Amino acid sequence: MDVALVLLALAAGFGLAVQAGANATMARFAGRAEWAALVNFVVGIAALGAWLVLARLRPPSAAQLAGAPWWSWSGGLLGAFYVTAIVLLAPRLGVATTMALAVAGQMGGAIVVDHFGLLGMAERAASPLRGLGAVLLVAGVVLIRRF
Repeated sequence: MDVALVLLALAAGFGLAVQAGANATMARFAGRAEWAALVNFVVGIAALGAWLVLARLRPPSAAQLAGAPWWSWSGGLLGAFYVTAIVLLAPRLGVATTMALAVAGQMGGAIVVDHFGLLGMAERAASPLRGLGAVLLVAGVVLIRRF
């Protein structure tokens, strides 16, 4: 496995924990989780827009986007749901418990997507060891929540 990819994944995960705290704080100032989530996305759009301009990356054509499967558009909806849910949950459950539960949910979803090769992904069987990994994640959630 490429070390750079592993480090990038770890940094992204770390960033999610920081994002949960930052967005929960924004919600206190914005008054509602939904406004904090909107601020999150506006800042994200501005950052991505700046990157695309600086990197001189050409936008896709309307025809390219029109060819995307219907379900590929759900990424934005799921992102909005995720950010809003985390903003609501982090202050109530704590960032560690919220992230642990989110990771457990991600693992469950990932095993299903891999097993059935859903959403254009390659099939990777749900082996007993993958199941054990998911169970250990749930055990981790319980430990994080209790202690």
